[in-house]
Amino acid sequence: MTSTDFLEGQIILLDKPMDWTSFQAVNKLKYKLKNEFDLPKKFKIGHAGTLDPKATGLLIVCTGKFTKRISEIQDAPKEYLVELKIGAQTISYDTEHPEIEITDFSEITEAQILETLEKFKGEIMQTPPVFSALKIEGNRAYDLARKGIEVEMKSRPTTINYINNLEINLPFISFTVGCSKGTYIRSLAHDIGQDLGVGAYLTKLRRSKIGDYLVEDSSAEILVDDFKFATLESRENIVKF
Repeated sequence: MTSTDFLEGQIILLDKPMDWTSFQAVNKLKYKLKNEFDLPKKFKIGHAGTLDPKATGLLIVCTGKFTKRISEIQDAPKEYLVELKIGAQTISYDTEHPEIEITDFSEITEAQILETLEKFKGEIMQTPPVFSALKIEGNRAYDLARKGIEVEMKSRPTTINYINNLEINLPFISFTVGCSKGTYIRSLAHDIGQDLGVGAYLTKLRRSKIGDYLVEDSSAEILVDDFKFATLESRENIVKF
């Protein structure tokens, strides 16, 4: 690979580690590429779809002229591996904050869980979490929330294409979900808990697929420190170092 290759455009698949923001992941990659390939200071690079800090998995990065393809990739359906815990909630809907509102879930049955999950298939209305990267009057919602500023999040339509590979080991429920762009899996976990009447929050999230890009088809290697990246080996214009 040469600097010209990256300026002309490449697609790089990152396996984002937990507790990294998507912004940090892209910056780490940009630093490595600029240093290894002597790229210009204003080298274009960007990611196609944010992953929460507590989530891991596929983060697609475009370089050079391929940054024009970011919107196209963002519009593709996504797939996630999900684990949620019922009987408790958190203000962020994930493990970033401690549990609150502990509730007895001993009477919840498998049949109830199956019935609830069916309700969330197809087009649904969903309210994004307060702790999200959505902008409210120019400010990130999570920045406002962390400052204690009350934020009103508006509901919007999204589509759950499928929920399968269900495993129930209460208080934990695991499944694979396929969804449209703009779906918040943390909100899905929270809403499932509300429907069950005992609360729930997301304990694990891994993005496994964006459109035709599959993280499991990639080879993971160490990039810098403990940061891992993954690249598809069999596709044109996909980088492998």
